[in-house]
Amino acid sequence: MQALFHHPPSPIQIFHHPILEAQNLTCFIKRDDLLQLETQAGDQAFCGNKWRKLKYNLSAAREQGYGTLLTFGGAFSNHIAATASAGKLFGFNTIGIIRGEKVEPLNPTLEFATSCEMKLHFWSREAYRRKDDPQVLAQLQEQFPQAYIIPEGGTNALALRGCAEIAEELLAQEQLDYLCLSCGTGGTLAGVIQGLAGRAFALGFSALKGDFHKVEVQQLLSLNNPNNWAVATEYHFGGYAKTPPELLDFLVEMKKYNLPLEPIYTGKMMWGVLDKAKQGYFPSGSRIGVLHTGGMQGWR
Repeated sequence: MQALFHHPPSPIQIFHHPILEAQNLTCFIKRDDLLQLETQAGDQAFCGNKWRKLKYNLSAAREQGYGTLLTFGGAFSNHIAATASAGKLFGFNTIGIIRGEKVEPLNPTLEFATSCEMKLHFWSREAYRRKDDPQVLAQLQEQFPQAYIIPEGGTNALALRGCAEIAEELLAQEQLDYLCLSCGTGGTLAGVIQGLAGRAFALGFSALKGDFHKVEVQQLLSLNNPNNWAVATEYHFGGYAKTPPELLDFLVEMKKYNLPLEPIYTGKMMWGVLDKAKQGYFPSGSRIGVLHTGGMQGWR
């Protein structure tokens, strides 16, 4: 497990694009999708922000003597896949509470999770909505006493600590004015805001329809809520996991720039970054960091 704490920084890729050059903007891609253990052998699940979010949770579970990781997610959840992979890598049993009824055959994400020996429990959407209820969590802890329970998306205080290190690491590599990233549960954005400590502006791009991230991130930041962040909510392309043809065409175009993206999170974010640049959102001469959070397993 020491490899989680002692690794070289994930690499930086300079991203050249006509829209950015026309606005006199310099863009650096933080390739956290390439943050992997040597033993993973091509597994793209446990990397990126999932590595960062799970890092201190895995350590806490080991130190506290838990033998099982229990967490929650949808049927196509990157977090479910990452937790399953991490459990296999570090010798934990894993349990996934999956939103919705079981559909067979399992989709590739859940098939991968079961290949990592994760035990899946399917909850109705009504039951799943109560997953954060203290009584429900107490019942789960009683049913699985050896389970270290991790929230949906991996978002808790330990996850924020891990995600704060992304910003600290990136600022040690490059001086930035902005750091852009995709938002799911808001945990990565909250951690990055903490790590920036006012040294750059954090701009999140919501992959979900709705304007709820601001409240969620504020709650995660608690009383320490700086004003150097915002969430763009207009780039969800119709809602979570909606992938219209123009978005898929954009992902093909990005390959020409040696930038592999996926359609759920990072593709929508990069579209948003370029659109914001075209609109003049970033002042001329700005240095923009873009976080590639991984999620490439979603292409399965």
